[in-house]
Amino acid sequence: MDLQDLLNKQPGRNGDQNSEKQDTSPLVSLKKDLDFYKESIQEVSAELIAEGFTLYPIFVAHQLEVSLGELILDRKELGTSWSIQASSLEEFLEKGVITADRKDYFMKRYKSANEYMCLFVVVPQGANFVFYPYK
Repeated sequence: MDLQDLLNKQPGRNGDQNSEKQDTSPLVSLKKDLDFYKESIQEVSAELIAEGFTLYPIFVAHQLEVSLGELILDRKELGTSWSIQASSLEEFLEKGVITADRKDYFMKRYKSANEYMCLFVVVPQGANFVFYPYK
């Protein structure tokens, strides 16, 4: 799934008739922030892999407080809408976010870390994985 899929599946969408609602969707602000953050996220991803920390970096995008990963981009400091924390498949397994029986399923669907950032997007209604291209 990519971010555009989520943007297009928001409840109450009727094409351009609901453009005001589209502008207020938190996912619209996430896309804007990701375009701003993407170089930094890609650098952190490459470092996590190069240093042997993980082959599966996961970035937690949130506007709430979360206890996954380490804060790398703080929305309050940067004047943006979303904060980003760096994590990994290993931490998600350790904390039970991904269960052991779903590990292989996740690994098979994980997209190239050189081309996509793997995001775990946390909103008040829940959370979901999204792969967002660097380019």
